Amino acid sequence: MSAAGRPRIAVTMGDPAGVGPELCLRALAEDRLGRICTPVVFGDVAVLRRAGAACGLAVPERVFTAAAALTQAAAPAVYDLRAVDAADVRPGAVDAATGAAACRYIETAVDAALAGHVDALCTAPIHKEALRAAGVPYPGHTELLAARTGAPQHCMMLTADVLTCSLVTTHLGFREIAGALSTERIAAVIALTADAMRRLHGREPRLAVCGLNPHAGEHGLFGAGEEERIIRPAVEHAVRNGLRVEGPLPPDTAFVPGRRERTDAYVCMYHDQGLIPLKLLAFDRAVNVTLGLPIVRTSVDHGTALDIAWQGKADPRSLFAAIRLAAQLARRGAGQGDGGTRPR
Repeated sequence: MSAAGRPRIAVTMGDPAGVGPELCLRALAEDRLGRICTPVVFGDVAVLRRAGAACGLAVPERVFTAAAALTQAAAPAVYDLRAVDAADVRPGAVDAATGAAACRYIETAVDAALAGHVDALCTAPIHKEALRAAGVPYPGHTELLAARTGAPQHCMMLTADVLTCSLVTTHLGFREIAGALSTERIAAVIALTADAMRRLHGREPRLAVCGLNPHAGEHGLFGAGEEERIIRPAVEHAVRNGLRVEGPLPPDTAFVPGRRERTDAYVCMYHDQGLIPLKLLAFDRAVNVTLGLPIVRTSVDHGTALDIAWQGKADPRSLFAAIRLAAQLARRGAGQGDGGTRPR
């Protein structure tokens, strides 16, 4: 924390060819964020200057070049990693060099958070094809962060004022989902979600767990009995451990208004099961939180938007919300849960 009691938030610049640079510049200039935290962009000053010139945005004068010096940051600043040649960055293009740079920003920010140089991590969007072109062996932030921090149990949670969803599986092809489900994994995601919601809202949450198949399998008529064999035992385990949880619910009616009014968070079996309703209801307002890490990490709920990169059109609301939530969680203590107990 700074001397003024404001948490220092490492904000990774994301893919240099996407909207991340301009969003980060807007965050650094946002007075309302500066009153609650000290954002420090982990990126490249030269890229920020190019993007700023294209979008009419100023680049802050405060620049750090050593991680240990970040503990002295008392105002919005940039940690200049010089990970890519700014002259070679092509806005809107998928490139191995920008993928490698985005990965370096993340890894450096994680290490700074683990070392205590910053209090939390907030990430701008990366491009999965650019990561793959750079040889990064992870499909996205969540998997990279879990590996870098050694987190044994983790999950992705997307949260907004109208809806919160945690995901049991993330970046998998649809035919791989059923094989990736286990009672232990679902129970861990339920426990992680409950812990996060307690800390966010200060009370015992009401959770709902979605089924995998249409109509939640309808007593074995659809699917291979995943609801009965895998999902229901995880729900029963959570109930035995004192959690307020229902399910498995039919996914097509789980998100109707009446159900949402009495549910604090949903546990969803796969990526689009949770993200379709969430983005329908709260696109550009939701925040991605990685639960189970030993550090606080939040992120935007959108991608690199290469089609509008460096044009000054990107909406910064999701990044602002992600930084605010990172500051809130940092003030309440590092980390986001340990995954709870193992199912019996």
